[in-house]
Amino acid sequence: MKPIRLIRSIMVVGGWTLLSRGAGFARDILMAAYLGSGPVAQAFLIAFSLPNMFRRFFAEGAFNMAFVPMFAKKLEGGEDAKGFARDAFSGLAAILLVFSLLGTLAMPWLVWAMASGFAGDERFDLAVVYGRIGFSYILFISLVALLSGVLNAFGRFTEASFVPVLMNLMFIVAMLLADRYGWDMGLTLAWTVPVTGVAQLAFTWWATARVGFAPKPAWPKMTPELKHLFIVAAPAVLAGGVIQINLLVGRQVASFTDGAVAWLSYADRLYQLPLGVVGIAIGTVLLPDLSRRLRAGDAQGGRDSFNRGSEFAMALTIPAAVALVVIAMPLCAVLYQRGAFGADDTANTAMALAAYGLGLPAFMLQKMLQPLYYAREDTKRPFRYAVICMIVNAVIAIGLMPLIGFVAAALATTLSAWVMVWQLWRGSRGMGPAAQFDDRFRARAWRILLAAFGMGAVLFGAMTALGPMLGTAGLRYAGLALLIGAGIVSYFAFGALIGAFRLSDFRSALRRPRG
Repeated sequence: MKPIRLIRSIMVVGGWTLLSRGAGFARDILMAAYLGSGPVAQAFLIAFSLPNMFRRFFAEGAFNMAFVPMFAKKLEGGEDAKGFARDAFSGLAAILLVFSLLGTLAMPWLVWAMASGFAGDERFDLAVVYGRIGFSYILFISLVALLSGVLNAFGRFTEASFVPVLMNLMFIVAMLLADRYGWDMGLTLAWTVPVTGVAQLAFTWWATARVGFAPKPAWPKMTPELKHLFIVAAPAVLAGGVIQINLLVGRQVASFTDGAVAWLSYADRLYQLPLGVVGIAIGTVLLPDLSRRLRAGDAQGGRDSFNRGSEFAMALTIPAAVALVVIAMPLCAVLYQRGAFGADDTANTAMALAAYGLGLPAFMLQKMLQPLYYAREDTKRPFRYAVICMIVNAVIAIGLMPLIGFVAAALATTLSAWVMVWQLWRGSRGMGPAAQFDDRFRARAWRILLAAFGMGAVLFGAMTALGPMLGTAGLRYAGLALLIGAGIVSYFAFGALIGAFRLSDFRSALRRPRG
């Protein structure tokens, strides 16, 4: 098998994620314009979050963290990787089929657990209806996540990264059709969820078939390898459950403020852009790369991958975090404020976005540090760390809610993320030099911070100067483009001047490998 080119693969995943987030923005802009932060929007967002929450619990954030290293090592060792993938697919499908049926029947209780503040008004009934329509999405998207793990282990990141793009495009088309033909917008969105899941699974199945690894449906059987997979995955599944409890606490806090569920969701979409483009892309590529290098005994190669990925992530994520805090208000105003989405919605969304922005580097560092554990099949310590973070998140969110309202949910998410980073970093100290930062990273890290803070000062000045332009309907997109452009130019200028990075680092990442 060809080795994975780390930075180039990160650029591939990040590029497709950027396209997906762009389509996601278009989707949310349409949703904000059609529904604002009203009851239908809040009900749908809660209903759609249910299968997505359990998807991360079962597949993307947990099961795959155990499956990908084992599958990658079997590929590297020439073992029966195809049979292992088939057994894992059948076992996961059987579990999810039963869970989908039970979840659909228990939807009123699930909605109450997610947003008890909805009880007694129309949002609750709408969320139950939408949830029952779309809950089967968990079956399709979880199997998509497993097949994407197979593709990632082969270094085929493009196909797996296209899947979320497909979802957002289908939502956009559905809303445009509903507006044109007068369909009920809430029901249209709800029915689009399972239809999208079927389309995503069909595409991913086709992509894995092209590399000869599409598993055929089979009756699940417990093999020794599958038993080992479940044993390794169990702590990761529990850790994923703890993370979802954190999100659950945030949504409960938000559900008691009318409109807050939508504000947090729209703010989440904005800060997920840099996190997805950089942090998630790096985590997706780094895990199979580290797993294969560990199997091959390449400790130095593993250390280089960890450090160059961390360096690349910091160079792009730190300035993004500064920008989200400094220009939160114009970002939310230009992107969302139209139709049913008013000035108060913009102000509240901007507050949540600034709170999330402070935690962006922490979420990115988690994506870098977690593969150090999962590549070694160590899923127990991340679970213990996640439990501690769950307690921190709940105490902060519930404790600060009477003082600062719904923003407590976003601030608690940020602070608990930093606690998680500290624990992951401290725990990795016993992994030896392969899990430590090298001299090059340490020399550049503080310079990256200085360049980002310099960019923040330029952004603040530019935002003040461009204020009238940002507030004019016909000019605000051009004003935002100028504002972002000023930030990008100033950051790279400061960074190149003080040696935070070399522009050749980015150019080399774009070159195709020879041979």
